[in-house]
Amino acid sequence: MKTSVSQPHVALIVETSLAPGREILLGIARYIRAFGRWSTFLEPRSLEELVPGWLATWRGHGVIARVQNLQIAQAVLAAGIPVVDVLGVVRIPGLPLVHTDDARVSSLAAEHLLERGFRHFAFFGLAGENWSQQRRDAFEQIVRPHARSWTVYETPREVHHTKQWEVYADDLAAWVAALPKPAGLMLCSDQVGPAVLEACRRAGVEVPDEVAVIGTDDDEPLCEVAEPGLSSVWPDHERVGYEAAALLDRMMRGGDAPAEPIRVPPRGVVTRRSTDVLALEDREIAAAVRLIREHACNPDGLTIDEIANQVAMSRSVLQRRFKAAIGRTLHDEILRVRLGRAKELLSETELPLATIAERLGFKHQEYMGDVFRKRLGSTPAQYRKAHKR
Repeated sequence: MKTSVSQPHVALIVETSLAPGREILLGIARYIRAFGRWSTFLEPRSLEELVPGWLATWRGHGVIARVQNLQIAQAVLAAGIPVVDVLGVVRIPGLPLVHTDDARVSSLAAEHLLERGFRHFAFFGLAGENWSQQRRDAFEQIVRPHARSWTVYETPREVHHTKQWEVYADDLAAWVAALPKPAGLMLCSDQVGPAVLEACRRAGVEVPDEVAVIGTDDDEPLCEVAEPGLSSVWPDHERVGYEAAALLDRMMRGGDAPAEPIRVPPRGVVTRRSTDVLALEDREIAAAVRLIREHACNPDGLTIDEIANQVAMSRSVLQRRFKAAIGRTLHDEILRVRLGRAKELLSETELPLATIAERLGFKHQEYMGDVFRKRLGSTPAQYRKAHKR
């Protein structure tokens, strides 16, 4: 029988320590603002925390939870009120799930690496986490037909409790060092990004030239603080929260829980430096690409003769081999890198146009404007107005 609750009391057992949880909360808030008033109970928590002590005596109308373990699942179901899970680690009857589409997440990561020419692939996952396994299996299914090699490294989430950190870091560095290269590596989550990039540094492996790394969740602080910046698939966690709130609302009004999970597709890939590369087996051309990426935006600029000297190759041979491998001239690649950095500074800072042009090695502000008009069809000022964050 349908019921009516004037102002539902809803508990949100969602972690506030990670970006996915916070974005889910934003989606829930968006639904509440649009469709009705809820009295919500939320306290700061991490994903790994135990069952909240207050839940056993709480008298409410519904729960949205990131159910991390069986104990939490049993506790929320024991409350005898509608519950929606937004994590998917525990799959038991009576616990409806709204979650990102893990298969599509992996599809975007695989397509991103395949487009860059990679044929050696690897996956870093968390053992025993079904969402990580689903991402691994979907990634493998897409890259396998194109792969010359396929490698998996999985570790328990609690590795820092079960193994000395230095031993773990050395093990991971040895695995990265042994990967056939150049390799495209997908991470199950941005949370493991710092450990994997540290392993690459320990192993002396260049990112992205030897191993290109793409994470998942687009946890912006983690991705931006990483060195190099971590590319990541952007799941639509905000929509997960919105759809979870909509489902809970229907259930609190007497509607049935769906038997199958509601899967929310990701929004796309956010590309940062960790995958800003083409898979090149020509080491001299790979070195030239790396020089351009690292020095094209220097105020003094970067000349083709300087690149030729660095890679010990004549200017004419370098230009011919570069065009054959990349499909662009050296000059075009230098401008492409400068243009990309100029777009970042225009959208993220208030720096004057003249300062940006000088800082990035353009001859003058007018030349930068000419490059923008020819390649983007807009002036730098117009681009800033349209893309300012």
